[in-house]
Order: sequence, then structure tokens, then C-alpha cells
Amino acid sequence: MSIHPTAVIDSTVKLGENVEIGPYSILGPGVELGAGCIVGPHVVINGPTKIGVENHIFQFASIGEVPQDKKFHGENSRLEIGDRNHIREFVTINRGTEDGGGITRIGNDNWLMAYIHVAHDCIVGDNVIFSNGASLAGHVTVDDHAILGGFTLVHQFCHIGSHAFCGMASAVSKDVPPYVIVNGNPAHPHGLNLEGLKRRGFSKDALKGLRDAYKLVYRQGLTVDEAMPKLLQLAKSCAEITPFIDFIKSSTRGIIR
Repeated sequence: MSIHPTAVIDSTVKLGENVEIGPYSILGPGVELGAGCIVGPHVVINGPTKIGVENHIFQFASIGEVPQDKKFHGENSRLEIGDRNHIREFVTINRGTEDGGGITRIGNDNWLMAYIHVAHDCIVGDNVIFSNGASLAGHVTVDDHAILGGFTLVHQFCHIGSHAFCGMASAVSKDVPPYVIVNGNPAHPHGLNLEGLKRRGFSKDALKGLRDAYKLVYRQGLTVDEAMPKLLQLAKSCAEITPFIDFIKSSTRGIIR
């Protein structure tokens, strides 16, 4: 374990093996840091916050601070971060609120580049990439393998589906279904994230099925209700369409179209 003598660490902090804490970093009450984590200089981590193993938190990040929410009045809430995340300079991640279940959660193997903001009660899955300046308002869910381009802004309570791609400076105010590319202000659909899906091993048959599903929803002038029976029929021969269908059915804000 390597802890710089200028670091300030509360007596309640729990540190795993081989943790590194840089100069002038502050770890407040209720912080738990797993084995192999690296915390750079001038980082502030407040609790209750539980951070898994082998995370790298770069200088000037603020992790586990109280929510930026006027309804928050000091109630018990927490932040949970999984394993092997890269959290770059000036990233801010806030704890949850009572209205949102009391927790903000970040999964595993995510890249949060410089100046990212993850607000209260957000749920982020695994293998997500946030490019510089992307920001999530409160209560946003981002599923596995999604990519948010630089300066993407996501409205509160929105849901970004798995393998979705939000282009640079997208303003997202509705749900983004799995596999779909959106871009613009306001964000509009721009096809499927085919390159990303190929890199993740989706078969040619799966890609064809997803193209057909996309066309039903976005290219044939159908309402979602009109497209749904045809989507269900397509899903019988292409299992990858089922998450697309389930996402649309569960959407509360409505999907971007």
C-alpha cells in the first residue's frame, strides 16, 4: 500500500491491498476502496461510497459528493462503483437520493473520460464509454456497451439501451433503444451501430435481423403499436431483436424517433 503523507484519510475508511493514494487526496467517512485501486492527487471521495477493485481515479475527480438536488435533505444515500473502471480528470459522480432509491451505481470496466458528470440515482452498466464532457442528469440508466460521444447531454429519467451510440453533442430527451445511433439537438435516429455490433461479435444473421427490425420502427411510417406484431414475428428467428422489443415496451418517456 502506498499512501502519500499529505493525503487525508478518515479513520472509518476501509482500504484493500495494494491501494495507492496520491498527494492531497481526501477520503471521507464511509468510503470503502477495493484492492489494487489507484487514486491520483487532489481527488475527493466522500461516503457512503463503496468502490470495487482495480479502479483508477485520476486527479481532481469528485466522487460520492451529495446530490445536486434541492429535494435532498441529508437523508442516507450511497454510491457504488464496480471494478476496473477508469475515471479521468474532473469527473463528478454524486450519491443517490431518497426519491431515486438512495443509490447511484456504476458497473464494471467503464471509461469515464475528462469532465464527465453522473448525477444522483443514475445506473450505469458495464463496458460503457463516456467521451469528454458527456453528462447524465438524475435518474438516468445507461445499459452495457453504450457509447456517449463528447458533450452528449442526457435528460433526467432517460434510458440509453445496450450497444447504443450517441453522437457528439447529442441532446437526448427520450429513450434510446438498444443498437441505435442517435445524433443532433434534439437527437434523432441515424441507423444502427453496425460497426460496434460487428466488433462485439454479432453474426451476419443477427445484423440482418436487427436491420429489418430497425426498418419496421423507423423507415416504414408505422406507429410503434403497428410495428410491434411484426417485430414479435421477426424475433422468432432472431433472438437479438428481443431486447429491442423489451426496451420499447418498457419505455416510459417514449423512444427517440
